[in-house]
Amino acid sequence: MQTKKDKPSLPSVWNRMLSKNSEWPDKDEFLDVIYWARQIIAVILGLIWGVFSLQGFIGLALFALANAGILYVYFTSFQSIDEEEYGGVWELTKEGFMTSFAGFLVTWTIIYSGLHH
Repeated sequence: MQTKKDKPSLPSVWNRMLSKNSEWPDKDEFLDVIYWARQIIAVILGLIWGVFSLQGFIGLALFALANAGILYVYFTSFQSIDEEEYGGVWELTKEGFMTSFAGFLVTWTIIYSGLHH
């Protein structure tokens, strides 16, 4: 009979997310990390854009570049994963992007309206 001590255990998702070059045996876990990181980044950028009164196309374009760029650097440089295992760079770049865009717009609008109108 095997006990808990006998089983090799992987670090938690949080530990792997914050550790460089982590091992991701379950591809869905890594995609979940990308998805939720993107949501957190969207809210943070929405707060920043609202406080600093960014408006219009420039705000939208900067969000898209920052959101995609930060996560691209995360999965290529920090985690050093093989993008082809996940369907290529484009699949990872668009994972959860539209949901994060909606969260960004809501946060940006609420903060901007509350502080500047």
